[in-house]
Amino acid sequence: MERVTLLPALAGAAGMVFVGGSVAVSGALADAPMFTVQAARYAVACLLLVLFVRLTGRRLVRPRGTDWLWLVGVVLTGMLLFNVALVLGSRHAEPAVLGVAVACVPVLLAVAGPLLEGHGPAPRLVAAAVVVTGGAALVQGFGRADLTGLLWAVVTFACEAGFTLLAVPVLGRHGAFGVSVHACWLAAVVFAVTGLVWEGPGALGRLGADDVLAGAYLAVAVTAVAFVLWYSCVERIGSARAGLLTGVAPIAAAVAGVALGGPVPGVMVWLGVAVVAAGLALGFRAAPSGRAPASSSPPSRTGRASPDRAGISRCPGQDRADVPPPVSSGRGSMSRR
Repeated sequence: MERVTLLPALAGAAGMVFVGGSVAVSGALADAPMFTVQAARYAVACLLLVLFVRLTGRRLVRPRGTDWLWLVGVVLTGMLLFNVALVLGSRHAEPAVLGVAVACVPVLLAVAGPLLEGHGPAPRLVAAAVVVTGGAALVQGFGRADLTGLLWAVVTFACEAGFTLLAVPVLGRHGAFGVSVHACWLAAVVFAVTGLVWEGPGALGRLGADDVLAGAYLAVAVTAVAFVLWYSCVERIGSARAGLLTGVAPIAAAVAGVALGGPVPGVMVWLGVAVVAAGLALGFRAAPSGRAPASSSPPSRTGRASPDRAGISRCPGQDRADVPPPVSSGRGSMSRR
């Protein structure tokens, strides 16, 4: 792996570990009002992020013009519709079907991500994405679904990709912290309004102690921390290469299941882990001598690196979770955000 990609890749992988490990935690929210919990989660995460930004002397940039369209797109697809699709899809498809749909996202990121960043897809990264997708599918397993379930799986796939792709155009201007903060407060508003309409104004009072603890973990680890880690990774190494790291999430989910007393994974899961590792090795191996690594750092629109707020040179490029296979939505399906 090129030295320049090591720390961003570790950040992205850590974010996916939080996402995958949260599957078991989210099960505690099975009977909780989903929209209200999500609203509280994003509100708390936003406050934590803003506090950290203030304490570290960073500066948040106010969205302007088309920034609003991209940020609202991230929230509506990668957060709101994503969770709705998981809940409704779980009524017509087994969780593994939705998980496999999400596992296909690296391929789309490898193709569409570079186009949004201003350059063409790298064949090696596309091939690595196909390998990672296959491995993640083996880890997830395959389930049954009717036609409606398959349609919701397609929606889940599109929304998961939207969480990252729709953030590409605004990462250059807002950075990982800016995109995370604006996405969180927008999501808090959207979920609060939706919860007020569908669950009523008293939904927050129906939360128990377990619901609060699970929601707090999602707010801190899977939102405030994982969002910044993920968007920092995408910003530094590009969405195509970062997308390969989504294969870490189902592996983390399997490990967390064992740690919480679940059965030891079978042969197919271990085979899937090996395939994911092979895909990551292919995507992150050093480029041949004398050639620049493909898509390791997305170029800016001006062709020059833009100065980071901390004084480190960076290139704008490209969110959630929202996802890799995501955290449980609380109704037997997989959810990440």
